[in-house]
Amino acid sequence: MKLFFKLPFIFIAAPLLIAFYSCSEEEIGKKNGSLSSLPPDTGGEHVAEHLLPEKNIYGHYIYLPGGYDSGSEYPLIVFLHGMGEIGNSQNNPDELSKVLRGGIPRLIEKKTWNPVFPALVASPQCHEGWWNAKKIHQYIEYIAAKYKVDMNRIYITGLSMGGYGVFDYVGVYGDSSYVAAAAPICGGGNVKQGKSYQNIPIWAFHGDADPTVSIDRSIEMIEAINKQNPVHKAKLTVYPNVGHDSWTMTYDGTGMGKESSDYDSFSEDLYSWMLKYTKE
Repeated sequence: MKLFFKLPFIFIAAPLLIAFYSCSEEEIGKKNGSLSSLPPDTGGEHVAEHLLPEKNIYGHYIYLPGGYDSGSEYPLIVFLHGMGEIGNSQNNPDELSKVLRGGIPRLIEKKTWNPVFPALVASPQCHEGWWNAKKIHQYIEYIAAKYKVDMNRIYITGLSMGGYGVFDYVGVYGDSSYVAAAAPICGGGNVKQGKSYQNIPIWAFHGDADPTVSIDRSIEMIEAINKQNPVHKAKLTVYPNVGHDSWTMTYDGTGMGKESSDYDSFSEDLYSWMLKYTKE
């Protein structure tokens, strides 16, 4: 299934809302006590690595938090971009900069990325037209082998085409995936794969006026998952009168308090929600 659209260049307001990080260190620490032992992120490094032809590994940006060289293992967040950021950095290294246009990589570049606990952020670039579940799996293995990753705390999120990629990765691999939680934004998936999400928490986001990917795609996926009585009920947060770009207000937290009361609330930031879960 392919969608044909062009993603807009995203501009994030310089000051993020105070509500961005609503979940305290103490609250998360009670669930994941070892996170409190990580050195504080006083400013990290966003490293570009271009497509590796020998393994056909995605080119990517990897964020290494300040204090990364302490020897500690870090949570890993994998971010999947949308269709407008597709590019091949093997043929043209400048193509990789497209990844920085939106989502978490843009927050990092604007130096407004500051979750409660530090984390690695891996932002691969799709170069083949659509995200592939098998290659995402191999990419996570590559990152885990090269960097100090806490294998019990790997998370995946993505927007638009990346939202489809998130649903597809978990749908194909289920409990064999590496992720402890997943957050697809304005995406969709295969409703026949509902059982694959039995043990993996899902929190989807969508604008109800999205003209590019209908909100029905998220609704039908969350319903399909919850019909299987998952361990953690899948959540869907909806923004009234918001179009395709429902990701900016999700990733920077400015959507808190702007969500529809007919769906799940946006009462804690996305990253604190992720860190509550570990891979069993």
